[in-house]
Amino acid sequence: MEQPQYLVAHLRRALAEDPRTAELGIGVTIRGDVVVLGGEVSTEERKQQLETIVREQLPQARIHNDVHVTRPGAPADSEALGSTDSERG
Repeated sequence: MEQPQYLVAHLRRALAEDPRTAELGIGVTIRGDVVVLGGEVSTEERKQQLETIVREQLPQARIHNDVHVTRPGAPADSEALGSTDSERG
């Protein structure tokens, strides 16, 4: 088995370069024979694809997928657009 730091770099590169995920912000940690994934993605499908890619690279590894799905939402406050009295004159 590769050294953990090389394995982490290899997995991060696979997650970034695979068109199914193309994720740069996913954390990868190796703890013994467990690969821990962390970070945020926008869909449950993307989260599962991360795990699939790791399994393809390391079929024997156990995977702890701690990636959170965060759906983008509408802003809480509205922003007023337009000129103000001080801008007019």
